[in-house]
Amino acid sequence: MKASSLKVGVDVPWVTSWTGEPSLGVGPCPSVGGAPAILQAGNPGQGKPLYSQNHAVRQRLSVRDMLCPMCGRPTSAQDRWTQVAHPVAAGRLRADGRGNRLPTDLTDDAILVDAGAIAPLHRACVDRSLRYCPHLKADPHIDVRRFPERWIVLPLMARAEAAPQLFLARPTPARTAAVIGFLQLCGLTGERDPAWRGADR
Repeated sequence: MKASSLKVGVDVPWVTSWTGEPSLGVGPCPSVGGAPAILQAGNPGQGKPLYSQNHAVRQRLSVRDMLCPMCGRPTSAQDRWTQVAHPVAAGRLRADGRGNRLPTDLTDDAILVDAGAIAPLHRACVDRSLRYCPHLKADPHIDVRRFPERWIVLPLMARAEAAPQLFLARPTPARTAAVIGFLQLCGLTGERDPAWRGADR
């Protein structure tokens, strides 16, 4: 497969999948301590970028090691920014079925910054991506803010037979064998939502 003239980490986000990076199925992955996970070939820059699809292993590494998804370099506590994360009560995540793996001692009124599967970026990378990415330019929900200094990482489970690009689209029933697909990131703000009562569950 032909190498692209686009530069990984500059023209194309480091975390983006390429057509030269097929799924390798399921197996133990060092990105999650050897747990069963969706595996994917690592050939960034080969073929064409699949802008709407994160690479399964690089996504997990970006969250685990706080690597900027744009450039792939480590972020520091002083330079971690999120573009699309919004404050949400822990109870709301639990009520929506997305918080079943939150720590049990985290109260429902605790406010989290739910970054989903997108690790924080450097501020310069935030600005670059907002300047050049057509998807981000068109997103009315962009909300650039500092990422909290403390966070929780949660596994997003996938059906073992699903391709890495499709697994998030389908909920995983408890009886279905599941493996780790991506990692979800929730920042801990230390704040409480005084309006949270759980009545709107």
